[in-house]
Amino acid sequence: MSKLFLAGEVFHGVNTLSELKNLKGSKAIVVTGGNSVRKNGVLDKTLAYLKEAGMETTVFDGVEPDPSVGTVLKGAEAFRKFNPDWIVGLGGCSAIDAAKTMWIYYEYPDTKFEDIAKPFSVPALRKKAKFVAIPSTSGTGTEMTGLAVITDREKGVKYPVVSYELTPDIAIVDGEICKTMPKDVTANTGLDALTHCVEAYVSNIEDNYADAFAKGGIQLVFSNLKEAVENPDNLTARQNMHDASCLGGFAFTNAWLGIVHSLAHQIGALYGIPHGCANAILLPNVIRFNSKSTEKYKDLAEMFCKETAEDFAAEVEKLRTDVGVAPSIKAYGVSESDWNKNLEYISANAMNDPCTGFNPRKPAVEELSSIYQACYDGVKVDF
Repeated sequence: MSKLFLAGEVFHGVNTLSELKNLKGSKAIVVTGGNSVRKNGVLDKTLAYLKEAGMETTVFDGVEPDPSVGTVLKGAEAFRKFNPDWIVGLGGCSAIDAAKTMWIYYEYPDTKFEDIAKPFSVPALRKKAKFVAIPSTSGTGTEMTGLAVITDREKGVKYPVVSYELTPDIAIVDGEICKTMPKDVTANTGLDALTHCVEAYVSNIEDNYADAFAKGGIQLVFSNLKEAVENPDNLTARQNMHDASCLGGFAFTNAWLGIVHSLAHQIGALYGIPHGCANAILLPNVIRFNSKSTEKYKDLAEMFCKETAEDFAAEVEKLRTDVGVAPSIKAYGVSESDWNKNLEYISANAMNDPCTGFNPRKPAVEELSSIYQACYDGVKVDF
């Protein structure tokens, strides 16, 4: 028997942010990042709808990209002072992931991070609050997932906190919220959504439902990402990319991810490479590596009237070029000396990342190093 996991309710489409006014509760805390949702008016709209629902509100802002354990603990303390019964994660993946993890500490103040960093170790939530996720970027699908990625700054490691307890109660997927995203963020997050769909589709967990959502998301990305980058006011393209991100989230929260993410987590934490950019650099060579163990990339090649895994890898590289994302780690700006001194360290960390266990081909740490090196140099990996 299989069980599907997804947000309790999903509202999708332009102007669905207004669904907030129908929430039932007394207090809501909104967790957000920088100034973008203030500047574009989305935060004010969110607070207005919550007040229309009769709630007292407060805001915890300033969540940084790649949120840290320290930020999570600070936010949880704010939760305990305010005592909300609704938590609203508003913004990019960082804000929502931080809010999810703050939620754990709010309900379980004595939690140790090393314990919840173990997959599926989060205790039962919703004793104090429920969770609404409202993404402002079209990439992570975190509004549909039981996943939050938190960074340990001292170790330079990103930890995926994995638990179905973290799956939001409500997801609001409103494409108008992300219409002010800069082009580079649109491109990077869109390729993140693509990677989620591809990795979920080829995962070693077989799930017909996840496969259908993954393929649907892949089609939407290839049909809409370039348009969303070049014409950011096109709300149809924006909503389609927002939907693609959500479909990817649905797919991977049920089938999980593979070594693209294991590898990307390390170079994101150590070198500050945006997650979607890291994924886009790594994905084609991971396709080549995994093609020795799965035929499913051929299914994806057929979407382009092509036949092979290499054909599909080439389509990914073409889209990456079309939307202006770096083709290699070296091209992104990581120096050769920094790269060489850390290669062994990041390869070992990637091997131990929880996502590695769901990859269709079991890698050796030396093979992960080879993939890394090929992606640093911008050449095809050969196994």
